[in-house]
Amino acid sequence: MITLDNVTFSYKNSGKTALTRMSAQVDKGIHLLLGENGAGKTTLLHVMAGLLKPQEGFCSIDGDVMSERLPRAMAKVFFLSEDMQFGAKTINDFAKIHSPFYPTFSAELLAENLKEFGLTGDEPLKALSLGNRKKTNIAYALALRTSVLLLDEPANGLDIDSKKALQTILARCISEEQTVIISTHTVWDLQNLFEGVIVLHGSNLVLAMPMWQITERIAFVDNAVCPDNALYREQDVAGYHAIVANTEGVETNVNFTLLYTALRSENAENILNELNA
Repeated sequence: MITLDNVTFSYKNSGKTALTRMSAQVDKGIHLLLGENGAGKTTLLHVMAGLLKPQEGFCSIDGDVMSERLPRAMAKVFFLSEDMQFGAKTINDFAKIHSPFYPTFSAELLAENLKEFGLTGDEPLKALSLGNRKKTNIAYALALRTSVLLLDEPANGLDIDSKKALQTILARCISEEQTVIISTHTVWDLQNLFEGVIVLHGSNLVLAMPMWQITERIAFVDNAVCPDNALYREQDVAGYHAIVANTEGVETNVNFTLLYTALRSENAENILNELNA
């Protein structure tokens, strides 16, 4: 489990506060991390990975404070940033150098992941396109099988077929014992896999909640007529898309885009009150 306890982080050079007194617990499962540009998403992932030390508070994984960078803690987490470069000729060469630090690594799983993407792992990394380099990075990150896996925009640069392959690989690789946080602006690429959602806005943590709890308390409605009890609504040519209190006890699919927009609107307090009731 990831625990955030009053985490505050500011960049000294700019004086910008990226994270403000964030507290939450993130349990096992695949979680979507949402927020506008500059909301603090990438900074939060760096803090979770032990790469940045908060000025206040702490982040711990299974009780180990990540800023202390204990070997046992660092072996439990891997952060794949959007622009990560692996320092080896091929991904297979990199695995030989890097994977010994991760006792849960599976060479067989790496080979399977690469095959799913149409790669062997012996391709020179410098010669690969952005999309194919991204595939090798993802294939390796998932083969590490760490307790906590942090992915920053994993679908960026992937074509349609590769995004489908990514869904297949995630579904195959992620076990019930792992915690995965995926930061992305294109929520529809992996929306069927998410089991929780974390929303940041203006350096603040707005929401961190499992999906079952969200759908238990609010419902997402598409209708030609706007519901009278709408907590938030949007209209387009297809009609109204609304969030209402789930008084009927019927679970609906989460509209992540609608939820994200609603939590940044003037109606955010009403929705949060319903979710936290």
